[in-house]
Amino acid sequence: MIDLRSDTVTRPTPAMRRAMAAAEVGDDVYREDPTVNRLEETAAALVGKEAALYVPSGTMGNQIAIALHAPPGTEVVCEARAHVVEYELASMAVIAGCMPRPVASPDGILTAALIDEALRPDLPGLTRPGVIVVENTHNLAGGVVTPPAELKAVGGLARSRAIPCHMDGARIFNAEAACGVAARDLAAPFDTVMFCLSKGLCAPVGSLLAGRKETIDEARRWRKRLGGGMRQAGVLAAAGLVAMETMRGRLGEDHARARALAEGLRDIRGLTLEAPAPPTNILYARVAGPRWTNRALVQSLRARGVLCNAVGEARIRCVTHHDVGDAEIEQALGAFRAAAAETLAAPA
Repeated sequence: MIDLRSDTVTRPTPAMRRAMAAAEVGDDVYREDPTVNRLEETAAALVGKEAALYVPSGTMGNQIAIALHAPPGTEVVCEARAHVVEYELASMAVIAGCMPRPVASPDGILTAALIDEALRPDLPGLTRPGVIVVENTHNLAGGVVTPPAELKAVGGLARSRAIPCHMDGARIFNAEAACGVAARDLAAPFDTVMFCLSKGLCAPVGSLLAGRKETIDEARRWRKRLGGGMRQAGVLAAAGLVAMETMRGRLGEDHARARALAEGLRDIRGLTLEAPAPPTNILYARVAGPRWTNRALVQSLRARGVLCNAVGEARIRCVTHHDVGDAEIEQALGAFRAAAAETLAAPA
Protein backbone atom coordinates (compact mmCIF):
# COMPACT_ATOMS: atom_id res chain seq x y z
CA MET A 1 0.00 0.00 0.00
CA ILE A 2 1.09 3.56 -0.73
CA ASP A 3 0.19 5.29 2.52
CA LEU A 4 -0.56 9.00 2.14
CA ARG A 5 -2.74 9.27 5.23
CA SER A 6 -0.11 10.98 7.37
CA ASP A 7 3.60 11.33 8.02
CA THR A 8 2.94 9.52 11.31
CA VAL A 9 3.00 6.23 9.38
CA THR A 10 6.75 6.50 8.71
CA ARG A 11 8.83 3.59 9.92
CA PRO A 12 12.22 3.79 11.66
CA THR A 13 15.21 3.58 9.34
CA PRO A 14 17.82 0.81 9.60
CA ALA A 15 20.16 3.28 11.32
CA MET A 16 17.49 3.97 13.92
CA ARG A 17 16.93 0.26 14.53
CA ARG A 18 20.65 -0.29 15.04
CA ALA A 19 20.82 2.63 17.47
CA MET A 20 17.83 1.29 19.38
CA ALA A 21 19.41 -2.15 19.71
CA ALA A 22 22.67 -0.67 21.00
CA ALA A 23 21.17 2.02 23.27
CA GLU A 24 22.51 2.50 26.77
CA VAL A 25 19.55 2.77 29.14
CA GLY A 26 18.57 3.60 32.71
CA ASP A 27 15.45 4.67 34.60
CA ASP A 28 14.32 7.94 33.05
CA VAL A 29 11.91 8.80 35.87
CA TYR A 30 15.02 8.93 38.07
CA ARG A 31 16.70 10.88 35.23
CA GLU A 32 19.24 8.06 34.92
CA ASP A 33 18.76 7.13 31.27
CA PRO A 34 21.84 8.56 29.52
CA THR A 35 20.32 8.26 26.04
CA VAL A 36 17.18 10.17 27.02
CA ASN A 37 19.30 12.80 28.72
CA ARG A 38 21.35 13.24 25.56
CA LEU A 39 18.18 13.42 23.44
CA GLU A 40 16.76 16.18 25.64
CA GLU A 41 20.00 18.18 25.61
CA THR A 42 20.28 17.86 21.84
CA ALA A 43 16.65 18.83 21.29
CA ALA A 44 16.89 21.88 23.55
CA ALA A 45 19.95 23.14 21.67
CA LEU A 46 18.26 22.53 18.31
CA VAL A 47 15.35 24.83 19.14
CA GLY A 48 17.36 27.31 21.19
CA LYS A 49 15.92 26.60 24.62
CA GLU A 50 17.54 25.89 27.99
CA ALA A 51 16.01 22.45 28.52
CA ALA A 52 13.69 19.87 26.97
CA LEU A 53 11.50 16.99 28.10
CA TYR A 54 10.87 13.75 26.20
CA VAL A 55 7.16 12.92 26.15
CA PRO A 56 5.26 10.05 24.50
CA SER A 57 3.21 12.24 22.14
CA GLY A 58 2.78 15.72 20.72
CA THR A 59 -0.65 15.96 22.29
CA MET A 60 0.85 15.35 25.73
CA GLY A 61 3.50 17.98 25.05
CA ASN A 62 0.90 20.55 24.02
CA GLN A 63 -1.34 19.83 26.98
CA ILE A 64 1.52 20.01 29.47
CA ALA A 65 2.43 23.40 28.00
CA ILE A 66 -1.13 24.66 28.33
CA ALA A 67 -1.34 23.44 31.91
CA LEU A 68 1.98 25.11 32.73
CA HIS A 69 1.07 28.47 31.26
CA ALA A 70 -2.69 28.89 31.66
CA PRO A 71 -4.36 28.95 35.09
CA PRO A 72 -7.73 27.17 35.38
CA GLY A 73 -10.57 29.37 34.19
CA THR A 74 -8.54 31.16 31.51
CA GLU A 75 -8.60 30.95 27.71
CA VAL A 76 -6.30 29.33 25.19
CA VAL A 77 -6.05 31.76 22.27
CA CYS A 78 -5.43 29.79 19.07
CA GLU A 79 -6.39 29.55 15.41
CA ALA A 80 -9.90 28.14 15.01
CA ARG A 81 -8.72 24.95 13.26
CA ALA A 82 -5.72 24.35 15.50
CA HIS A 83 -4.77 20.82 16.52
CA VAL A 84 -5.25 21.70 20.20
CA VAL A 85 -8.91 22.44 19.38
CA GLU A 86 -9.73 19.83 16.74
CA TYR A 87 -7.74 16.74 17.69
CA GLU A 88 -6.88 16.76 21.39
CA LEU A 89 -10.26 15.68 22.81
CA ALA A 90 -11.02 18.82 24.82
CA SER A 91 -7.97 18.05 26.96
CA MET A 92 -7.41 21.72 27.76
CA ALA A 93 -10.74 21.64 29.61
CA VAL A 94 -10.24 18.23 31.23
CA ILE A 95 -6.60 18.70 32.29
CA ALA A 96 -5.95 22.42 32.65
CA GLY A 97 -9.49 23.72 33.27
CA CYS A 98 -9.26 26.09 30.30
CA MET A 99 -11.43 26.85 27.32
CA PRO A 100 -10.39 27.78 23.78
CA ARG A 101 -10.68 31.25 22.32
CA PRO A 102 -10.72 30.21 18.62
CA VAL A 103 -9.55 32.91 16.22
CA ALA A 104 -10.56 32.34 12.60
CA SER A 105 -8.03 33.21 9.92
CA PRO A 106 -8.50 32.94 6.16
CA ASP A 107 -5.25 31.02 5.59
CA GLY A 108 -4.44 29.35 8.92
CA ILE A 109 -1.88 32.00 9.87
CA LEU A 110 -2.58 33.37 13.34
CA THR A 111 -1.32 36.94 13.08
CA ALA A 112 -0.60 39.40 15.87
CA ALA A 113 -3.35 41.64 14.49
CA LEU A 114 -5.95 38.85 14.70
CA ILE A 115 -4.84 37.98 18.23
CA ASP A 116 -4.95 41.61 19.32
CA GLU A 117 -8.49 41.89 18.01
CA ALA A 118 -9.54 38.71 19.83
CA LEU A 119 -8.08 39.69 23.21
CA ARG A 120 -10.75 41.14 25.46
CA PRO A 121 -10.41 43.90 28.07
CA ASP A 122 -9.30 42.87 31.55
CA LEU A 123 -12.68 43.29 33.21
CA PRO A 124 -14.26 41.30 36.08
CA GLY A 125 -16.96 39.86 33.82
CA LEU A 126 -14.63 38.62 31.08
CA THR A 127 -12.38 35.56 30.91
CA ARG A 128 -8.68 36.31 30.84
CA PRO A 129 -6.29 34.85 28.25
CA GLY A 130 -4.02 32.19 29.72
CA VAL A 131 -1.78 31.32 26.80
CA ILE A 132 -1.42 31.95 23.07
CA VAL A 133 -0.81 28.84 20.93
CA VAL A 134 0.52 29.03 17.36
CA GLU A 135 0.60 25.88 15.21
CA ASN A 136 3.51 25.92 12.75
CA THR A 137 3.13 24.26 10.28
CA HIS A 138 -0.67 24.26 10.40
CA ASN A 139 -2.16 20.86 9.61
CA LEU A 140 -5.77 21.64 8.71
CA ALA A 141 -4.73 24.75 6.78
CA GLY A 142 -2.71 22.62 4.38
CA GLY A 143 0.72 22.68 6.03
CA VAL A 144 0.99 26.45 5.81
CA VAL A 145 4.05 28.09 7.40
CA THR A 146 3.66 31.16 9.62
CA PRO A 147 6.19 33.73 8.34
CA PRO A 148 9.11 34.35 10.74
CA ALA A 149 8.29 38.06 10.94
CA GLU A 150 4.76 37.21 12.04
CA LEU A 151 6.07 34.85 14.71
CA LYS A 152 8.17 37.71 16.10
CA ALA A 153 5.13 39.99 16.04
CA VAL A 154 3.07 37.42 17.96
CA GLY A 155 5.85 37.04 20.53
CA GLY A 156 6.11 40.82 20.90
CA LEU A 157 2.37 41.15 21.42
CA ALA A 158 2.39 38.35 23.99
CA ARG A 159 5.20 40.00 25.96
CA SER A 160 3.49 43.39 25.86
CA ARG A 161 0.34 41.83 27.30
CA ALA A 162 2.23 39.52 29.73
CA ILE A 163 0.61 36.43 28.13
CA PRO A 164 2.71 33.27 27.77
CA CYS A 165 2.96 31.83 24.25
CA HIS A 166 3.52 28.26 23.09
CA MET A 167 4.36 26.93 19.64
CA ASP A 168 2.79 23.66 18.56
CA GLY A 169 5.73 22.94 16.30
CA ALA A 170 4.89 19.31 15.61
CA ARG A 171 6.29 19.90 12.11
CA ILE A 172 8.62 22.81 12.89
CA PHE A 173 11.38 21.25 10.78
CA ASN A 174 9.07 21.27 7.77
CA ALA A 175 8.64 24.98 8.44
CA GLU A 176 12.42 25.30 8.70
CA ALA A 177 12.89 23.56 5.35
CA ALA A 178 10.17 25.59 3.65
CA CYS A 179 11.22 29.08 4.75
CA GLY A 180 14.97 28.59 5.16
CA VAL A 181 15.00 29.88 8.74
CA ALA A 182 16.48 27.74 11.52
CA ALA A 183 14.08 26.10 13.94
CA ARG A 184 15.76 27.87 16.87
CA ASP A 185 14.93 31.23 15.28
CA LEU A 186 11.33 30.23 14.53
CA ALA A 187 10.93 29.16 18.17
CA ALA A 188 12.76 32.11 19.70
CA PRO A 189 9.69 34.33 20.36
CA PHE A 190 7.91 31.55 22.27
CA ASP A 191 8.14 30.50 25.90
CA THR A 192 7.77 26.83 25.00
CA VAL A 193 7.84 24.79 21.82
CA MET A 194 6.82 21.20 21.13
CA PHE A 195 8.03 19.18 18.16
CA CYS A 196 7.44 15.59 17.04
CA LEU A 197 10.02 12.96 16.23
CA SER A 198 7.44 10.44 15.02
CA LYS A 199 6.08 12.26 11.97
CA GLY A 200 8.32 13.16 9.03
CA LEU A 201 11.47 12.42 11.03
CA CYS A 202 10.61 8.68 11.09
CA ALA A 203 11.32 7.92 14.76
CA PRO A 204 8.88 5.35 16.17
CA VAL A 205 7.68 7.24 19.27
CA GLY A 206 7.92 10.57 20.98
CA SER A 207 7.97 14.35 21.04
CA LEU A 208 9.99 17.01 22.85
CA LEU A 209 8.73 19.97 24.87
CA ALA A 210 11.37 22.68 25.28
CA GLY A 211 11.61 25.93 27.24
CA ARG A 212 13.30 27.53 30.22
CA LYS A 213 14.85 25.15 32.74
CA GLU A 214 12.42 25.95 35.53
CA THR A 215 9.49 25.54 33.13
CA ILE A 216 10.71 22.11 32.02
CA ASP A 217 11.34 21.07 35.64
CA GLU A 218 7.66 21.71 36.30
CA ALA A 219 6.72 20.04 33.02
CA ARG A 220 8.41 16.89 34.30
CA ARG A 221 5.99 16.84 37.20
CA TRP A 222 3.07 17.25 34.78
CA ARG A 223 4.38 14.40 32.64
CA LYS A 224 4.39 12.13 35.69
CA ARG A 225 0.92 13.34 36.67
CA LEU A 226 -0.39 12.35 33.22
CA GLY A 227 1.23 8.92 33.32
CA GLY A 228 3.92 9.84 30.82
CA GLY A 229 6.93 8.86 32.89
CA MET A 230 8.82 6.23 30.88
CA ARG A 231 11.47 3.98 32.38
CA GLN A 232 14.19 2.53 30.11
CA ALA A 233 13.13 4.88 27.33
CA GLY A 234 16.61 5.12 25.86
CA VAL A 235 15.69 2.41 23.35
CA LEU A 236 13.21 4.93 21.89
CA ALA A 237 15.30 8.04 22.46
CA ALA A 238 18.15 6.50 20.46
CA ALA A 239 15.98 6.55 17.35
CA GLY A 240 15.05 10.16 18.08
CA LEU A 241 18.72 11.17 18.13
CA VAL A 242 19.26 9.57 14.73
CA ALA A 243 16.08 11.26 13.48
CA MET A 244 17.26 14.74 14.46
CA GLU A 245 20.69 14.14 12.96
CA THR A 246 19.75 12.51 9.66
CA MET A 247 16.15 13.29 8.70
CA ARG A 248 15.72 17.08 8.98
CA GLY A 249 17.84 17.79 5.93
CA ARG A 250 15.72 15.68 3.57
CA LEU A 251 12.28 17.15 4.34
CA GLY A 252 12.46 19.33 1.23
CA GLU A 253 12.17 16.11 -0.80
CA ASP A 254 8.77 15.49 0.76
CA HIS A 255 7.70 19.02 -0.10
CA ALA A 256 8.76 18.54 -3.73
CA ARG A 257 6.78 15.30 -3.94
CA ALA A 258 3.71 17.00 -2.50
CA ARG A 259 3.98 19.60 -5.26
CA ALA A 260 4.37 16.84 -7.86
CA LEU A 261 1.27 15.13 -6.51
CA ALA A 262 -0.65 18.41 -6.66
CA GLU A 263 0.48 19.00 -10.24
CA GLY A 264 -0.85 15.60 -11.26
CA LEU A 265 -4.16 16.01 -9.43
CA ARG A 266 -4.85 19.43 -10.89
CA ASP A 267 -6.39 18.12 -14.11
CA ILE A 268 -8.58 15.39 -12.61
CA ARG A 269 -12.26 16.21 -12.97
CA GLY A 270 -14.15 16.40 -9.69
CA LEU A 271 -11.08 17.41 -7.66
CA THR A 272 -10.22 20.98 -6.69
CA LEU A 273 -6.91 21.68 -4.95
CA GLU A 274 -7.15 24.03 -1.99
CA ALA A 275 -3.68 25.39 -2.75
CA PRO A 276 -2.10 25.37 -6.22
CA ALA A 277 1.23 24.33 -4.70
CA PRO A 278 1.39 22.82 -1.19
CA PRO A 279 3.72 24.91 0.99
CA THR A 280 5.11 21.83 2.75
CA ASN A 281 4.16 18.14 2.73
CA ILE A 282 0.37 18.33 3.27
CA LEU A 283 -2.11 18.52 0.42
CA TYR A 284 -5.86 19.05 0.64
CA ALA A 285 -8.33 18.75 -2.21
CA ARG A 286 -12.10 19.05 -2.37
CA VAL A 287 -14.30 16.48 -4.06
CA ALA A 288 -17.31 17.74 -5.98
CA GLY A 289 -19.93 16.08 -8.16
CA PRO A 290 -23.09 14.01 -7.81
CA ARG A 291 -21.27 10.68 -8.29
CA TRP A 292 -18.20 11.24 -6.16
CA THR A 293 -17.86 11.84 -2.42
CA ASN A 294 -14.63 12.05 -0.48
CA ARG A 295 -15.36 8.78 1.33
CA ALA A 296 -16.22 6.97 -1.89
CA LEU A 297 -12.98 8.22 -3.41
CA VAL A 298 -10.97 7.03 -0.40
CA GLN A 299 -12.56 3.57 -0.69
CA SER A 300 -11.85 3.41 -4.42
CA LEU A 301 -8.23 4.41 -3.88
CA ARG A 302 -7.80 1.81 -1.14
CA ALA A 303 -8.92 -0.87 -3.58
CA ARG A 304 -6.14 0.36 -5.89
CA GLY A 305 -3.45 0.27 -3.21
CA VAL A 306 -3.45 3.91 -2.10
CA LEU A 307 -4.42 5.18 1.34
CA CYS A 308 -5.49 8.75 2.06
CA ASN A 309 -7.90 10.39 4.51
CA ALA A 310 -11.39 11.77 4.10
CA VAL A 311 -11.72 14.94 6.19
CA GLY A 312 -15.11 16.46 6.93
CA GLU A 313 -17.77 16.36 4.25
CA ALA A 314 -15.80 16.99 1.06
CA ARG A 315 -12.03 17.18 1.70
CA ILE A 316 -9.31 14.61 1.21
CA ARG A 317 -5.84 14.88 2.73
CA CYS A 318 -2.61 13.45 1.36
CA VAL A 319 0.71 13.74 3.20
CA THR A 320 4.09 12.94 1.69
CA HIS A 321 6.92 11.49 3.75
CA HIS A 322 10.12 9.44 3.75
CA ASP A 323 8.38 6.19 2.80
CA VAL A 324 6.81 7.67 -0.36
CA GLY A 325 9.22 8.16 -3.25
CA ASP A 326 8.85 9.42 -6.80
CA ALA A 327 7.63 6.05 -8.07
CA GLU A 328 4.94 5.92 -5.40
CA ILE A 329 3.72 9.39 -6.36
CA GLU A 330 3.31 8.24 -9.98
CA GLN A 331 1.48 5.11 -8.86
CA ALA A 332 -0.81 7.15 -6.63
CA LEU A 333 -1.63 9.50 -9.49
CA GLY A 334 -2.49 6.50 -11.66
CA ALA A 335 -4.87 5.28 -8.96
CA PHE A 336 -6.52 8.70 -8.76
CA ARG A 337 -7.00 8.81 -12.53
CA ALA A 338 -8.43 5.29 -12.64
CA ALA A 339 -10.83 6.03 -9.77
CA ALA A 340 -12.00 9.20 -11.49
CA ALA A 341 -12.53 7.47 -14.84
CA GLU A 342 -14.47 4.64 -13.24
CA THR A 343 -16.71 6.98 -11.26
CA LEU A 344 -17.42 9.38 -14.10
CA ALA A 345 -18.25 6.47 -16.44
CA ALA A 346 -20.73 4.93 -14.01
CA PRO A 347 -24.46 5.71 -14.33
CA ALA A 348 -25.65 8.60 -12.18
